Amino acid sequence: MLENLLLGFQVALTLENVTWCFIGVLLGTVIGLLPGLGSTTGVAILLPLTFALEPVTALIMLAGIYYGAQYGGTITSVLISTPGEAASVVTTLDGYQMAKRGRAGAALAISAIGSFIAAIISLALLIALAPPLADIALNFQPVEMFAVMILGLIIVVTFQGGALIRGALMAVAGLLVATVGIFPGTGSTERFTFGNVNLLSGIPFVEVMIGVFALGEVLYQIRIGAAEPIKARFKDMVIKRKDITDSMPAILRGSGIGFLFGVLPGAGSTLASFMSYGIERRVSKNKANFGKGAIEGVASPESANNAAANANFVPTLALGIPGGATTAVLLGAFTIFGLQPGPLLFDTQPELVWGLLVSFFIGNVLLLVLNLPLAPVFAQMLRIPYGYMYPIILLTSLIGAYSVSNNMFSVWLVLIFGVVGYIMKELDLPVAPFVLALVLGPLFEKALVQTSAIGKGNLGVVFESPIAVGVLALAAVLVVLPKLFGLLRKKREQPVTVGARPGEDEGLL
Repeated sequence: MLENLLLGFQVALTLENVTWCFIGVLLGTVIGLLPGLGSTTGVAILLPLTFALEPVTALIMLAGIYYGAQYGGTITSVLISTPGEAASVVTTLDGYQMAKRGRAGAALAISAIGSFIAAIISLALLIALAPPLADIALNFQPVEMFAVMILGLIIVVTFQGGALIRGALMAVAGLLVATVGIFPGTGSTERFTFGNVNLLSGIPFVEVMIGVFALGEVLYQIRIGAAEPIKARFKDMVIKRKDITDSMPAILRGSGIGFLFGVLPGAGSTLASFMSYGIERRVSKNKANFGKGAIEGVASPESANNAAANANFVPTLALGIPGGATTAVLLGAFTIFGLQPGPLLFDTQPELVWGLLVSFFIGNVLLLVLNLPLAPVFAQMLRIPYGYMYPIILLTSLIGAYSVSNNMFSVWLVLIFGVVGYIMKELDLPVAPFVLALVLGPLFEKALVQTSAIGKGNLGVVFESPIAVGVLALAAVLVVLPKLFGLLRKKREQPVTVGARPGEDEGLL
């Protein structure tokens, strides 16, 4: 392994490769700042620019765009509650609340630090465990993925802590919206399209995300009256040592969770980020502050996001199966350069494989150096009066929506879901379960159809898989344990009478 690591550094640390890695992370950050683009679109758009480069150099640049866009999406999530891409949605929940309290700089800084630590951890695991983890990932067939989707939906429902009923209702609403389009079981049956060809492929997540978060927030702020710009001093926007200390357990947990989910083909960074947030909300000592500006609520999903992005390359390189949408585009880049990802790639192209893997570390170092000092500077945007900010947010949101598919239908969707987002805020309905259920909906339905086909209509086939049973048991634990802990806490806090015997009424001291 040490020889492979040294080989990777020799390849990745050439002046040409470092330069293109820097260009990649810089372009990725800019792409992530634009709502609607995201890493997948960014890599696809810039892929032709790499045709004149050596394959390893081209892939290093494209990978830099991938994780650079992750951080760019975080910046807009924190500052203006507008996720640059799906994986940044969860960061909005606490990051934007931190920004409203004058702590945007700390939120952006902990995101950069968490992403860097996650990159180191995931790179070490990637180098050590890529081949065996690829074999394990192969065991996750539709039955196992169906169990994973159930686990994901349970975590989505419980995102709001005590508001389980509202969380469940909004998750169901998200699943219903996800059913629009062609039924995956037949490939021809239309559902809720009303004859509109634009809806045949379903309601795009990006437009919903921009509308609910960005436009919904702007409409709500206009209704209640624009808040005063943040008056925090520059030094208040710089991250403190206590913030890093408090966030470290969340970063470590998020890195592990992100890597585990990133290895699964098709799971992607979005699933990893909200899984990490949901679990962190249960185990954190600061759980009461989640959703109100908890720094752990930023550190955990951002670490998971980055770890999953790196782990996505396990099935991509070792099996030739894309770990997510962006790695699917990168898989196409491999084909263009005449490369065949799979188990033999590690033996036939060791310089390319290990040079690419080590470049993740170098790219994240560049991101840290580039963005950590700039975090307080980005946060200064919040000093701008909101009367000037709102038109900018609206303009970038609508341009981002139009750029997704280059038609006005996307813009109308943003406007419609902007009104939906505004209504949710007025009625105090949780937005996160709705949006995240919309993400999981197609994945859940696909796994459900495939599992039903495998069991010939009997979903009980799930209980024949030890892996699926283990995942469902974890889901049950996540539902039951908080209730048990709540009952035990109430029992401990119940006042007792000194000298009272069992069976006697207890009085107040």
